[in-house]
Amino acid sequence: MCGRFAITLPNDAMAQLFSARPANTLPPVPNFNVCPTNQVHVVRAGESGRRLDPLRWGFLPHWYKTETAGPLLINARAETLAEKPAFRAACRERRCLIVATGFYEWTKTEQGTRLPWYIHRNDGAPIAFAGVWQDWGADEARQGTCAIVTTPANNHLSAIHHRMPLILEPDDWPLWLGEAGKGAARLMRPGAEDVLDFYRVDPAVNSNRASGSDLIQPIPV
Repeated sequence: MCGRFAITLPNDAMAQLFSARPANTLPPVPNFNVCPTNQVHVVRAGESGRRLDPLRWGFLPHWYKTETAGPLLINARAETLAEKPAFRAACRERRCLIVATGFYEWTKTEQGTRLPWYIHRNDGAPIAFAGVWQDWGADEARQGTCAIVTTPANNHLSAIHHRMPLILEPDDWPLWLGEAGKGAARLMRPGAEDVLDFYRVDPAVNSNRASGSDLIQPIPV
């Protein structure tokens, strides 16, 4: 959790929203089925201001010899972020925002059927996931990688899952990005109860090859 999401905001609107300079190689939008190892839209702070960059979703610690040398680290638990060797330095020095429109979670029936839900902000605004990033690889193979920080689910979201991504409000972006000094640890808590809502969507999204806007359309339950 979170293991799949959607992004529909145009790249130029994304750059404007986050006051970030966009890279020339951003992934195409819309994408209604962003999967692990895909390139995602990431906001990072730099000496000359914020940048909107494409990073691989799947954090690669520096000791991985290949991309598959260890577990696929798409999420990082807030409770252990500052302690885990993979994320410890990134937690202090390389925090970022990962941009989404909504994300998916699954419940199971008694028969084991996976039922997908689409989770989105009530106010219709884009989502800013808290993330951490790491450059990995040598020379021409060097690439940026990232993971989404997660917390225990709040009461509202616990109806469908016990974890949720850490979602940051605009006033908190500077602190998480390291632009407003220290103290980002206080942000690592479950989100407010009234920020997100969710509805069932078609099981077509169970396939990581599925695409199209139909994936986020509500279905009767």
